Amino acid sequence: MWQPKEETMPREQLRELQLTRLNRTLAHIMKNAPVQRDLLCGAGFDGAPLTRLEDIQHLPFSVKRMFIDNYPYGLFAVPRDEVIRLQGTSGTTGKPSISGYTRADMAMWKDLIARLACAVGVSERDTAQVSFGYGLFTGGFGLHQGLEHIGATVLPLSSGNTERQLMMMEDLGVTVLIATPSYALYLSEVAAEKGVKDRLKLRVGLFGGEGCTPEMRRTIEANLGVVATNNYGLCELTGPGVSGECVERNGLHFAEDHFYPEIIDPDTGKVLPLGEEGELVVTTLTRECVPLIRYRTRDITRLIPESCPCGRTHIRMAPVLGRSDDMLIIKGVNVYPSQIESVLITAEHIGPHYLLFVRREGRMDTLEIQVELTDGAMLENYRMLEALRDAITERLRSTLGLAVKVSLVAPQTIERFQGKAKRVIDMRK
Repeated sequence: MWQPKEETMPREQLRELQLTRLNRTLAHIMKNAPVQRDLLCGAGFDGAPLTRLEDIQHLPFSVKRMFIDNYPYGLFAVPRDEVIRLQGTSGTTGKPSISGYTRADMAMWKDLIARLACAVGVSERDTAQVSFGYGLFTGGFGLHQGLEHIGATVLPLSSGNTERQLMMMEDLGVTVLIATPSYALYLSEVAAEKGVKDRLKLRVGLFGGEGCTPEMRRTIEANLGVVATNNYGLCELTGPGVSGECVERNGLHFAEDHFYPEIIDPDTGKVLPLGEEGELVVTTLTRECVPLIRYRTRDITRLIPESCPCGRTHIRMAPVLGRSDDMLIIKGVNVYPSQIESVLITAEHIGPHYLLFVRREGRMDTLEIQVELTDGAMLENYRMLEALRDAITERLRSTLGLAVKVSLVAPQTIERFQGKAKRVIDMRK
C-alpha cells in the first residue's frame, strides 16, 4: 500500500476525520468561495459546523452548470497566484469546466494516483505507457505524475498512431498500459492483426475515462494478456484517483479521507440506503482551489459496505453502470448503453464495436443498434445473416425488455476511438 495508515483507518476514526474535514471545507467556502457560499446560504446554511455527517443531506447540490456559468475562475477559492495548474474538460459542447490546483491539491492528487497504482501491484520496477491524451483532460497528466511519484518509468506517448504505440510497447518492454477501455480494445485488435501479442510484456492495464463492462474487460485481457483494472474520477473533483480497484477487483475503493460519497435517487434527490443503486454525489474534503459540496456526478452506481480481503477499509463503489443523462428511454423502458454492450461483446460472429441510433417515429422513440461482423463474407449469406440478426435481437429483447432494430455491417466500418468512445447518435435533434 502507498499510505497504509490512511487506507486501513478504522471506520469510526475515518468518519471522525471526514466530519472534521467537511467542516473545514465549509468554513473555507464561507470565507473564500462566493459562488459556493451563496448556494449554501440560499439553502439556509448559517455557517455553523455540522455535528453529524448525515446532516450533509440537508445541504444543496453542486452541478456541472456552475462551472459553465462561472467560467473560467468563478469557483476558485484561492488567489490566482496560489494556482499552479489548470486542467479542464474537453469543452466539446461549449466552454470547458476549468479546474485549478494549488500545491497542496497537486500533492494530494499524486498520492491518490499512487494509491490506485500500488493497489493493483504497480511499482518502481514497472514501465508505464500513458496512452491517454495530454492536454486539458486530467487523465494523461494525472496518471503520469502519480506513476512517477511511486518511481515507475513513464512513457508519455499520448493517444493516436496505434502502430507506433505497439512498437514502443514492444521495444521498451512496457508492463503497464494506461488508456480508455475503448482504446485499449482497439490496441488489442491491432496487436492481434500484427501478431505482436506474444512479444509484449504487458501485465497490468489501468483503464478509466469511461465505463468498462465485465465483457469488455475480459476481451481486453484475452487480447492483450493483461489484468485489466478500473479507476474513476472527474475533472470537477480533481481527476482520476477518486476511486480505484485493488487486486481483488471487487469494487473501486473510494478515497474517503478526501471525498465523501452519497447515492441519491436521480429524480427526487433523496439519499438512498447504503447498497442501493442510484446517482453518485461527491463532496470534496481536502480540495483547496475548487471545493465542492454534494457534486452531482450523474454517474449511476452503488456503494459496497462489506469489508475487502485486501485490508483497505474505505468503502467501495460498483463499476459505473451508466450516466443518468446518458440513459435512453425507449418506449417507456430505461436503457443504458452498457447493457447493450454486455450482450454484443459476447455474441459470436460480431465485433465489439457498435453504434446506437436514436430516432423519433411519430411520438415514439426508436433504437437501432449497428454492429460489425467479424467476417465480411457473411453479408453474402442471407440465411446465416438473418439467423444471426434474430439471435442477437432476441438476446437484446431478453436483456432490455424491449424490441430493437439490429443492423449488421461490414468489418472495420464503425469508427474506432482513441479517447472516449461516442456510441450514441441522437437523430431526434
